[in-house]
Amino acid sequence: MLPREVIQKVRHIEITSRRMVTDVLAGEYHSIFKGRGMEFSEVREYQMGDDIRTIDWNVTSRTGTLHVKKFVEERELTVLLMLDASGSADFGTTSRFKREVAAEMGALLAFSAIKNNDRVGAIVFTDQVEMFIPPRKGRSHVLRVIRDLLFFAPKGRKTDLASAMDFLNSVTRKRAVVFVLSDFLTAGFEKSFRVAAKKHDLISIFLSDPREREIPRAGLIELEDAETGDRLLLDTADRRALAMFAEHAEARVEGQMAALTAMGVDIIRVTTGEPYDRPLKRFFERRARRLRH
Repeated sequence: MLPREVIQKVRHIEITSRRMVTDVLAGEYHSIFKGRGMEFSEVREYQMGDDIRTIDWNVTSRTGTLHVKKFVEERELTVLLMLDASGSADFGTTSRFKREVAAEMGALLAFSAIKNNDRVGAIVFTDQVEMFIPPRKGRSHVLRVIRDLLFFAPKGRKTDLASAMDFLNSVTRKRAVVFVLSDFLTAGFEKSFRVAAKKHDLISIFLSDPREREIPRAGLIELEDAETGDRLLLDTADRRALAMFAEHAEARVEGQMAALTAMGVDIIRVTTGEPYDRPLKRFFERRARRLRH
């Protein structure tokens, strides 16, 4: 793709994302992602109804008047987007590939973050960590993140989510909000994921395409694994074969989702065949309700 086309694509995503931040997410991002705690702001005179535990006895004894410490939420967050750029991400049978949907969702989350003055970074991985963009603030930085999520050309084709999680744990010492955008076509990541989930606010965006579960009847077809190159002949005229294919695909997804849920990781399930703003909004609403109770 030519540089001009790249700029146009990124600009289009920016316009769409900014509108969705306002129309779809509104103020929900701020309400469900809290800062790291409370930080001291100032000392003021005691007023009726103030919590006596906030009385500053040093200032009170010095002035002879009751004073209390005032605290405000330490709002600034670090948001990290972890993008799976393995071979299977470049698959899609509707209007977009899984990687394109992931990049657009990442853009929406990134603009929500900078609107709240949070820092945004990214990790792009395959069977190795391909790229790390340290978290920063600002529109120009977010545009660079979007460009790389869309157009970065990885070296690897396979997926090693465990190594990506180990890298996350090594480079991010403070608690962060981490969105993992992947189709989770991998295994053996549970231990590293569990460690990361204890340290960070981990949210998995589980991407899929309708044709990974349902294949139309088209006679004998050959399927190729985009990551390993393995091939499979499938007779789509055989209803039993199609049913087994669908059951196996759904069982894999359900198994991965059950493992993530057991770790306390939130899941947003997204398919290339449907608008991604709906499951994202449902997640925000679900988490907001959970925080209220």
